[in-house]
Amino acid sequence: MKIVVYAICKNESAFVNRWMDSMSEADSVLVLDTGSSDDTVALLKQRGAQVHRQIIDPWRFDAARNRALELVAQDADICVCTDLDEVFAPGWRKALEQAWTPETTRGSYRYTWSFTDQGAEGVVFWIDKIHARHGYRWTHPVHEVLQWTNPGMPEVRLEIPGIQLNHYPDASKSRAQYLPLLELSVREDPDDDRNVHYLGREYLYLGRWDDCIAMLKRHLAMPSAAWPDERAASMRYIAKSHWMKGDRLLARSWYLTAIVEAPHLREPYMDLALMLYHDAQWDGVLYFTGCALAIENRPRSYICEADAWGSLPHDLRAIAYYHTDRPALALSEAEKALQKEPGNERLTQNVRFLKEKCSEK
Repeated sequence: MKIVVYAICKNESAFVNRWMDSMSEADSVLVLDTGSSDDTVALLKQRGAQVHRQIIDPWRFDAARNRALELVAQDADICVCTDLDEVFAPGWRKALEQAWTPETTRGSYRYTWSFTDQGAEGVVFWIDKIHARHGYRWTHPVHEVLQWTNPGMPEVRLEIPGIQLNHYPDASKSRAQYLPLLELSVREDPDDDRNVHYLGREYLYLGRWDDCIAMLKRHLAMPSAAWPDERAASMRYIAKSHWMKGDRLLARSWYLTAIVEAPHLREPYMDLALMLYHDAQWDGVLYFTGCALAIENRPRSYICEADAWGSLPHDLRAIAYYHTDRPALALSEAEKALQKEPGNERLTQNVRFLKEKCSEK
């Protein structure tokens, strides 16, 4: 079984050695450099990667990944697409070989997109960028996805237990190119609900509240926008925009609508609890954090935020119990929050403070 890793890169010399160590279980590693001005290319070649250089103009991620894929040898069996700021846990090839079958065309695996400052996992979901050499092409200028291109045959997907990919991004890199590429993506394919959702979310990140609300209402009105998790996310972002605009009543209405849409997710409950925390509505904080904590199964989709599964639910409950004069319950929740983030100095101080308060009773 011939396994080839392929990637695109630009000015990522700091990641080369770590990435090549991680990808060394493949039979070969191929990289398309799209215009590095540092020593990325030289370092990759020193480590044994096949490196091709090409400027993609106008820039779009799908064009770059498709060009990289075209450079993979035709006799490859499995293609593994990663970026240089990603690292596989050792043993990924063995897990892949054990799971893959002759009929398989694409595999999904666990992906940790972010880590906390203390090194704990943040956002975790499953991705599917391991695929057969033939029958696939990347599409969309940004937030690109693999598209099955062989309608005469079925696409056969499987989950690959045992593969873990970790993402350690370069925080200095700008997101400036994302907005124009997302707007281009929506113009190219206005009926793609996923692109419309992502564009609305990008407006949220940029603080363009009215644009966010308008775009995500468009998303919710699309017949194809049927996935409850993503619909609830759009509702939450609309709520956050109204909150930032000063309309808390409308924000609360949208948060409640998101809960109804996807009651199986922690995030809508936590978003509303956080708004109520800022309003000092402690009973509401306790109720909605309790609803969130009752959900114990973490979803595998990207609609899964680190805060909802970290220390925040217990942290908010500790604060709410303290403000309603229940220090023993506050301490219990503060200790649970600290267990989630043992290196957090603020949480450590909270536990110390509450222990003193309990001893005074």
